[in-house]
Amino acid sequence: MHVREMISTHPDVQGSAADALIKCIEECYACSQTCTSCADACLAEDMVAELRQCIRLNLDCADICLATGAMASRRTGSNVEVLQATIQACADACRVCAEECARHSEQHDHCRICADSCRSCESACRDALSQVH
Repeated sequence: MHVREMISTHPDVQGSAADALIKCIEECYACSQTCTSCADACLAEDMVAELRQCIRLNLDCADICLATGAMASRRTGSNVEVLQATIQACADACRVCAEECARHSEQHDHCRICADSCRSCESACRDALSQVH
């Protein structure tokens, strides 16, 4: 990803990029992709009916991660209150999705990978909250 490179060239940033926020953006985009892939893999499982909640949470998490990554990438102007709320919502969605995927992780490697990605994204979001002001 070129997140750091792009943000550091933004005229309003002038070379200064908040490390925790950069990591949050990268983790959000990675988690969105992982959750989308996990939902798709769940749909291909024979026990798909038992994975309905997992699929739902995967797709919800993918959407909020994608939106959070996009919002956190913007440097023109500010929308601090909404960005903080979005990052917090992303951390919450990642926590819930990780818990659900962990329930299936022994049966499905894709759920194990997804749970790990969600936990990593949740942590990055929580760390980034202090840099959003």
